[in-house]
Amino acid sequence: MDHNVKKTALYNSHIKLGAKMISYSGFYMPLQYVSSLLEHMAVRKSVGIFDVSHMGKFILKGKNSHNFLQYLTTNDLSNIKTGQAQYSCLINHLGGIIDDLVIYKISEEKFLLIVNATNIDKNKKWIKNHLNHQDLIFIDSSQEYSLLAIQGPKSLSSIQKLTNISLSKIPFYCFEIGKFAEIDNVLISRTGYTGSKGVEIYIRNEYVENIWNEILKIGDSFQIKPCGIASRDSLRLEMGYRLYGQELSEEITPIEAGLSWITKFNKKFIGRKILWKQKKEGNYKKFISFLIEKKGKIPRSGYLFKDEKNFTVGKVTSGVYSPVLKKGIGLGYITKNNWNLDKNSIFVSIRKRNIPIQIVKLPFLKKT
Repeated sequence: MDHNVKKTALYNSHIKLGAKMISYSGFYMPLQYVSSLLEHMAVRKSVGIFDVSHMGKFILKGKNSHNFLQYLTTNDLSNIKTGQAQYSCLINHLGGIIDDLVIYKISEEKFLLIVNATNIDKNKKWIKNHLNHQDLIFIDSSQEYSLLAIQGPKSLSSIQKLTNISLSKIPFYCFEIGKFAEIDNVLISRTGYTGSKGVEIYIRNEYVENIWNEILKIGDSFQIKPCGIASRDSLRLEMGYRLYGQELSEEITPIEAGLSWITKFNKKFIGRKILWKQKKEGNYKKFISFLIEKKGKIPRSGYLFKDEKNFTVGKVTSGVYSPVLKKGIGLGYITKNNWNLDKNSIFVSIRKRNIPIQIVKLPFLKKT
């Protein structure tokens, strides 16, 4: 065992359940328990529970916290009120994505930032370097709090009796703070990364094992299955959600990644001029989503896109077999000098054979 790899507070619980553990984003995480296919379908048909405590959790508070985050991120924070959350990007001075994140507005002067585990240290350094002695307090709570995601069409009804919050009344991308399993001041949100109905629960590490067990106890009547990161990946891909390190990086801008909708040019922010120029000129690589009709052909990260003359015109960033669609689906980029290619003349190279792809709009599935 690598002692440099961190464990979540639920590590022993995962081992007891027979999870296959792997090193992921600097943490030992469950890849799957019994079958990633069964776990995927549990989230689409009933309920799945994920330990996503590896995610970074920052607190920023102070009178100027709103303006500070407005300058550091691409989306417009003035569009949300207390009790709402917002998807956004931290970007560098060249417009590259440092990370994608969700910002929770706890109050006018307090925000919770949920960032990717692999980028915790990088994000912390970037944010601290821009504080410039402003009257702001930055706290990294990543190692003190755990995060559970309960996802699936029966998720809200299955755990409703454990909380005094009416879960079905929490709008999408909103949150409430209340009691859960007799524990006070628990933040419950509805942001989600699977495309199925669900909630996320933020709790201190010392309480998470009890809450995990309480939820699994309900499992017999609601078929709640513990789920690993393999099913989380296939679920997010069916929705076309980008993943940092795959679709997103510091070499890719939000415009290129198809995230213009969270890039608001009505405010000042780092990298704004470069992104505006890119958007105006249209000179950038193109993000695409595609499926493969040919049976048994699954695209994988790193596979190449080819044109009719077998020239490389781009690369797959993520690919998987969709258990719901029963075909291969994927995301990737077409290089900027190949923007005008006929959609019907793009192929993906799988084991030296060029397989036709069908470029489609996201999501691959409707939300459930």
